[in-house]
Order: sequence, then structure tokens, then C-alpha cells
Amino acid sequence: MPSKVLIVDDDPLFRVLYKNHLERAGYQLLTAKDGAEAVEMAVREQPQLVFMDIIMLQMGGLAALKQLKSTEVTKTIPVVVVTGSVANDHQAIRRECENYGAAGFLTKPFSPEQLLAEVRRLAAD
Repeated sequence: MPSKVLIVDDDPLFRVLYKNHLERAGYQLLTAKDGAEAVEMAVREQPQLVFMDIIMLQMGGLAALKQLKSTEVTKTIPVVVVTGSVANDHQAIRRECENYGAAGFLTKPFSPEQLLAEVRRLAAD
């Protein structure tokens, strides 16, 4: 059975881009539009990997990351934080995410190769 990957992004275009690349590579995709939906889905579906946008209108990625890492059934699921932010506080955001247990960090835009490299590195087939 292929690895389940949960994509969390409030932008439907990014969810489609992830989906196209990862399904072609043989992964099973789950999608959520905000952090609250992501936490609920991760508890229910137990994906092998989560890609989490950091800035979302409802529950943001950092709050969802904290919740995933403090919940017994989801705390071992690797989470790759994704951001489009290239502001001066980029490194501070990255450090904060890593402190809360993020397994990786991608900055938008990223290539399909970068996406697949992170999936291969972190998702157990």
C-alpha cells in the first residue's frame, strides 16, 4: 500500500499541485484546507507524512504542528512546514517550527524534485 501524505494548505492551487506530483509518484494523497481540519484528519487517517502551510486563515500551521506533536497518536508523524514567507524573520520562523518538532522546511516556490525528495526522505513505504 502506498504511503499516505497529508497536504495542508488554504490555497486550492497548491493542493492541486502537490496532488498532481505526488499521485504520479505513487503516493496516496489526503488534503486539508486549514490546521484544524489537518489535525482531525491526521488523527483519523494516520498519514506517514504531513506537508503543512504555516500561514492559514483558520488554525495556522504552527498551532496545528504544536497540536500534532502533543497528541499521542500523531506525535511521531513527520511534518514538513511550508511557507511562502521570505521576510527577515524567515530563520526565526524556521527555528520555532523545528523547536516544535518539524522534520523539514520548504519555501514556496519549490520544485517537484524538492517535494519528492522530502517525501522520499521522510515517508516510509
